[in-house]
Amino acid sequence: MKKLLGILLTVVMLLSMVSAVAEEQITLTLWSIATESDSSHQSFIDAIAAFEAAHPNVKIEHDTTANEAYKTKIKAAMSSGEGLPDIFFTWGMGFLGEFVDAGRVLNLDAYYPTYAAELPEVMTGNSTYNGSHYGVPYSMSIVALYANMDLLKKAGWEDIPATYEDMMKCCEDLKAAGITPFGVSGKELWCLSEYLEPLVIKSIGGAKLRDIYNGKASWNDEGVVKAVAAFQEMVEKEYFDPSAIALSNDEVKNNFIAGKYAFYQNGSWNNGDIGKSEIAANVKVGTFPVLDPENATLMQMIGGPNNTLAVTATTKYPEQAAKAAFELGKFLSNADYTSGANLPCWTADPNAEVANDLIPAVANMVAQADDMVLFGDNFLSADAANTYLDYIGQAFAGDITAEEFAEGLASELN
Repeated sequence: MKKLLGILLTVVMLLSMVSAVAEEQITLTLWSIATESDSSHQSFIDAIAAFEAAHPNVKIEHDTTANEAYKTKIKAAMSSGEGLPDIFFTWGMGFLGEFVDAGRVLNLDAYYPTYAAELPEVMTGNSTYNGSHYGVPYSMSIVALYANMDLLKKAGWEDIPATYEDMMKCCEDLKAAGITPFGVSGKELWCLSEYLEPLVIKSIGGAKLRDIYNGKASWNDEGVVKAVAAFQEMVEKEYFDPSAIALSNDEVKNNFIAGKYAFYQNGSWNNGDIGKSEIAANVKVGTFPVLDPENATLMQMIGGPNNTLAVTATTKYPEQAAKAAFELGKFLSNADYTSGANLPCWTADPNAEVANDLIPAVANMVAQADDMVLFGDNFLSADAANTYLDYIGQAFAGDITAEEFAEGLASELN
């Protein structure tokens, strides 16, 4: 009896220990760019609440930082290896790839099969390196051209111009009517790239642009020069808000929503904010016209699966953090889609209702895409992206010519 009693006591103690481990309260830190002004802000709040409700023993501390400041913050933390979060928001390709090369990111191959049926492999390419998964993509976006049709009609235009020549004529007509054609933030260089890159891909085509980013072709290309020259011509003819250099992207977006500009070209993640604004019914979304029809087509676009969650290699809780990254990613994919903010990377409910008409319009554009090349400042590594964006800023300011832009980047990046 004593022996049996001893065995029973041991079993009870072991079960108690297992229960204690199972109920261990842990905290995971998450860094993102989902500030209050970000279109995914509420999606993150809801995703975290849903995850914590399903996993009562896990608390997620969410730390948000605005876009540009976040890039500096995450790069500095990854460089030093100090103060890293468990889970972090990132962009794909070269941005995340640099952290992977530095050994700072957890390999997710052991966890991906559980979610593979809902997260198609085709969506994971921008977060896959040397055949392994290092990120959980949750939404995709493209550079979209938003048009205030009320303002276009005041200038005599019933639709978004279909050709480059018509677009330039439309800009002249808008100016004559006292309407600023385009709003852009010259203060945030990535916003300038949202104008230049569509010109480049519509001048040289997606395949060549991808080769340039990969170092297989030179920046010193006639088509690149043509695109930069067109960009600078738009600046010189005052098709952009003359106050651009002092404006943030949030200010520009709000100005568009307030009816100050006829066009606003930026990522399709703006669907959420524009789609719920007072002018939503008068906004049409499209894509910038072709600059060189011999090399490009209208449906070649900038963008792709990009918004991603990743796990740091130094996390104290790799299994829990990896599971959280996937489950948060799945929730965010659906939440961003139904709120009208972004297209999903995860399999979406075909019967899901979306909050505005802009997201189905963007989805239709993506379905017709001939090619899609990721945003340059994400495709390139951090240092190369900084150099690239600096040259775009110089071109916008008129400090260098189109030829100097192409020659300079060829010298520094090729």
